[in-house]
Amino acid sequence: MAEDIAANIRRIRERIAQAAARAGRSPDDIKLMAVTKTVSPERAREAINAGIDLFGENYVQEAKEKIAALGKNVKWHMIGHLQTNKAKYVVRLFDCVQSVGRIELARELDKRARLGGCKLNVLIEVNVSGEKSKNGVATADALHLAKNVASLENISVRGLMTMPPYFENPEEARPYFRALRELAAQIDRAGIPGVSMKELSMGMTDDFEVAIEEGATIVRVGRAIFGARR
Repeated sequence: MAEDIAANIRRIRERIAQAAARAGRSPDDIKLMAVTKTVSPERAREAINAGIDLFGENYVQEAKEKIAALGKNVKWHMIGHLQTNKAKYVVRLFDCVQSVGRIELARELDKRARLGGCKLNVLIEVNVSGEKSKNGVATADALHLAKNVASLENISVRGLMTMPPYFENPEEARPYFRALRELAAQIDRAGIPGVSMKELSMGMTDDFEVAIEEGATIVRVGRAIFGARR
């Protein structure tokens, strides 16, 4: 129901403001992304009507249908694992790809952006936990990847993204969020031309408040907005 989604978004924004206050930050510096994996275009539109202007999608085909239905008056980010053979679709659909963890993918995105006459913003996905089930570059290799991606003319590194292990107690995710923030500071200090560490995409339904306290600028929330996946 539309009022449920709107009410959920209001509650999340209140929680964002409270977490920002605890960290001495402005809530205006934190973007709420609605993650719409398996969410119908109709329900996503309810989120737009409730003020959401940033959406995250995991799958190219699902995103293609949703973007066709809802348009580009809002921003769309690719947050799921991306195969290089899908890069040609991505540069037309998305404003940013958050899941760049391999130079091969970065090169393909760069090539497709060049052919499309555009420049694509990306975040480097970092596997801070080292879990084999997670995608992303290892923390120790992230600076090297950022330097390599910086040489590509048609994509622009705007920050980092991560997904920590799931914990019942969100406090246990804090060291992983802190590690990403410290890594971003390290990359920033390296002064790589064309590389910005403006965005830290971290924190989801269960742990976004802790992520905000540790410096998140984008929180990716699905279940707390739309309910459990159907």
